[in-house]
Amino acid sequence: MALLGIDHLVVAVRDPDSAAVDLEHELGLAFRGGGQHATAGTWNRIAFLGDAYLELIGVFDRAMVLASPSFAVGQAAATVLDLGHEGLATWAVAVDDCEAEVTRLRGRGSPIGDSVGGSRVRPDGEVIRWVTAFPPLGPEEPPFLIEHEMAGAEWGPEALAARHAFHHPGLGQARLGRLMLPVADPAAYADRCETAVGIRFVADASGWTAALGSDSVHLPANPIAAPVVELDASGPRVERRSLDLHGLDWFVNPR
Repeated sequence: MALLGIDHLVVAVRDPDSAAVDLEHELGLAFRGGGQHATAGTWNRIAFLGDAYLELIGVFDRAMVLASPSFAVGQAAATVLDLGHEGLATWAVAVDDCEAEVTRLRGRGSPIGDSVGGSRVRPDGEVIRWVTAFPPLGPEEPPFLIEHEMAGAEWGPEALAARHAFHHPGLGQARLGRLMLPVADPAAYADRCETAVGIRFVADASGWTAALGSDSVHLPANPIAAPVVELDASGPRVERRSLDLHGLDWFVNPR
């Protein structure tokens, strides 16, 4: 078993459709996926970034969110929105066998919960399915684990090939490069991540860094105001730039 890489970032927003328009207009990302978590009270829009993706998640029924304890992502998103702002609610790491990974982690003392199946319905009616396992979630808590059903319009072989070849309107081919997290105590966060989900951070002069496949997560030693999402883009007219949108700082790196 192995941690394959950052699977996705969960950004809590008041209106996923409106936020998707903002990010397409200002940043150049195209949101081509998403749907409704019909029994969990949330809905989303998705922008694919190679093997990873960005999820904008909103709440359409708060009572349903609170009544769905198995869907911890919705509760994490509702917690952020209840504070009166938008921003990173949590993030996910991809694994190829969630149940086996949970067993391995629990043998090392992890507090991670059971592996649980989930699904959402695309606008075209297709059901997308996955398996997740959650430690306690929150902006300063470890990520959760996810295993996707590798089939269909979003996760089948043809879909994955199309995602890698896709050109976003303002970025060209784009992938997630690095996530920087503004945690209050980086050393303690690194320890919690290793215990909960097996992510190992290495300390250096600038902070703590973990390599996850082709991605990385950095915990700066010096405070930063908001999570930083670095995107590597290969469009012919892509310029290095930064934007502050929906509670995150976005950096575009030409490659």
